[in-house]
Amino acid sequence: MTENTARPDSERSLAGRTLLISGGSRGIGLAIALRAARDGANVALLAKTAEPHPKLEGTVHTAAAAIEEAGGRALAIVGDVRDDGSVADAVAQTAERFGGIDVVVNNASAIDLSGTAELPMKKYDLMQDINTRGSFLLAKTALPWLTKSRAAHILTLSPPLNLNPQWAGRHLGYTIAKYGMSLVTLGLAEELRGQAIAANSLWPRTTIATAAVRNLLGGEEMAARSRTPEIMADAAWEILTRDPVECSGNFFLDDEVLAEAGIIDLSVYGGPAETLERDLFLDG
Repeated sequence: MTENTARPDSERSLAGRTLLISGGSRGIGLAIALRAARDGANVALLAKTAEPHPKLEGTVHTAAAAIEEAGGRALAIVGDVRDDGSVADAVAQTAERFGGIDVVVNNASAIDLSGTAELPMKKYDLMQDINTRGSFLLAKTALPWLTKSRAAHILTLSPPLNLNPQWAGRHLGYTIAKYGMSLVTLGLAEELRGQAIAANSLWPRTTIATAAVRNLLGGEEMAARSRTPEIMADAAWEILTRDPVECSGNFFLDDEVLAEAGIIDLSVYGGPAETLERDLFLDG
């Protein structure tokens, strides 16, 4: 049975909590899962990666094994966040296996930075379906279980809603899809106000050394100017162990979350700071 009781600050932990994470076979999603596992959390992963990919390390099954090795309990669910039935099945499997759901992490995301004229509508639709619709669908479907938890969080990996025209002007299709995820946070935080279900977004100050950065945004040179996924995992832990009544409707940046927790030296996550690449959607 999942543990649905909030803890005082001195005992903050994800032990006994149940997380349902979209994606999570690698990168930031897996890092968040492993950080939760070290507390003794239950982690369900909804991902398409049943078989190894020639360019991408890891599958949902290898991720589940890593979670178990880190001290958590894992459930690997092969499915597609774009599909209503697949998401409903994932929520049902998670609740049946662990007794409930305390945390939803909207991690799955597709990226294509092409300009408007060059972006195929198939890729536009893919980004909309995974990023915006998938985040809305997973949160919506899990709501009946989240309402039963006293430590309920919806955490979406999406940026602050920055209306500086440069971002839409650079890559309109991707900006629409990522801002759609952020609107899920904004709307759910207001809609669920008073129900003790937190809805927040988390975004990195710098690029993160993930497969997307290596394969799509600049290769190993860009990865070397990026922080490791663990900074996002540690920031996510700080958010997900807060009281959901007092922590909702925020667009957090990873380094600011850690600074609030007294963690100032970020060199363990990569650096030096002057060489790091600022992430998208952040000005100046």
